[in-house]
Amino acid sequence: MIQHKDEPELERNLKNRHVQLIAIGGTIGTGLFLGSGKAIHYAGPSIILAYFITGVVCFFLMRALGELLLSNLKYHSYVEFIREYLGETAGFVAGWTYWFCWVAIAMSEITAVGVYVRYWFPNVPQWLPGLCLLGILLALNLITVAAFGETEFWFALIKIVAILLLITVGMFMIFTHFKTSVGHAEFSNIVDYGGFFPQGIRGFLFSFQMVVFSFVGVELVGLTASETKDPETVLPKAINSIPIRIILFYVGALFVIISIFPWNRVLPDQSPFVLVFENVGIRAAADIINFVVITAAASACNSSIFSTGRMLFSLTYDTKSKILKPLGRLSRQHVPATALNFSAIVIAFAVLLNIIIPESVFTFITSIATTSFLFIWGSIIVTHMRYRRTKLAQHSLFKAPLFPLTDVLVLLFLAGVLVVLLINRDTIPATIASLTWLVLMTILGRRHTKVLEKEQLGSEE
Repeated sequence: MIQHKDEPELERNLKNRHVQLIAIGGTIGTGLFLGSGKAIHYAGPSIILAYFITGVVCFFLMRALGELLLSNLKYHSYVEFIREYLGETAGFVAGWTYWFCWVAIAMSEITAVGVYVRYWFPNVPQWLPGLCLLGILLALNLITVAAFGETEFWFALIKIVAILLLITVGMFMIFTHFKTSVGHAEFSNIVDYGGFFPQGIRGFLFSFQMVVFSFVGVELVGLTASETKDPETVLPKAINSIPIRIILFYVGALFVIISIFPWNRVLPDQSPFVLVFENVGIRAAADIINFVVITAAASACNSSIFSTGRMLFSLTYDTKSKILKPLGRLSRQHVPATALNFSAIVIAFAVLLNIIIPESVFTFITSIATTSFLFIWGSIIVTHMRYRRTKLAQHSLFKAPLFPLTDVLVLLFLAGVLVVLLINRDTIPATIASLTWLVLMTILGRRHTKVLEKEQLGSEE
């Protein structure tokens, strides 16, 4: 990608701690704090294995992404790698789909904030808190990328402290055989209630919908490369450590929860975190977890705004369209202000959805985003496979391990999850909607490619 000399460039103001916490914060959110209850209901103790497998897959995904990013630091995002190695149409589809994914996630998160705030203030309209949060986070993102990084750092830190506190308190309860409302906390609870797979293989497989959703956002580091100080040093450290930390957080927290309580006592619509803190005698447990979940949703929304702005900038910075051209410009603060504002306006449509269909908007939009992310992750892996066939890959300083085996395993995993989504009655509508979006984008992408080809032929003549 060529940046003209008279155009401002994205500033490299993200430090190592920012990059580390951005990817962790973008991943650890409502999927763990609330969604884990539903996942445990589906799979029982085997949910631990589901999270571990998905975490390992994400590690392989991140290593492939890391090798791509460090092969050309002039690119603003991995969509430009997809465009280079898979073609203009694939890049078009991946770019707009990734933008759409994060818009959908932001919509669901500001909806979640409205629901959580109503726990304390039931008379407040569900759409109002989310709209206020969107305005605040947009303002922070418009200042500098460092403001975004600092905000996300503290959001993520709150979530990490909550998880570490859960693990610490839980281990104390287990080793002291603490008496809970449903029995004693001990490791044998993992297998004493129907074994490790009490819901069978079917329940284990169906749990992957929520598990994969919990890991969505781990690839967010791919959008920070062009704004990271010393990316050759920072990105490898972040990529190597983030998936491992996430596996420890998820597997550790779930292992403790299921050791404290029999899996069949964890309600699908209740946070397991609340159960732990309530049983240890903390009366304000529900309020504490409600605060943590609000910060988790705010963090995910913050990551969404950052992602949509950078992706839209990347998609339009060199466009010849007079309508889209303003979206590809940077402000005096070296941030894609117009792209951020436009994305925020689209995200704000969640207000209308919260008024029309307040009960179902969260689940449906989130499911659509999750399904679309399977395509994004798959595109990254296929791009990496194409890259490794080039001569440039011979000089790679951060090669993905066990290539091509790991890439093949990731693709098989993603295909398996898609099959699960298509046979699960709860996820079929959202999956079909996502596939419809991909077909539509492919049609538009081909037309876009033909227009570019005609322009190139015309310029050569």
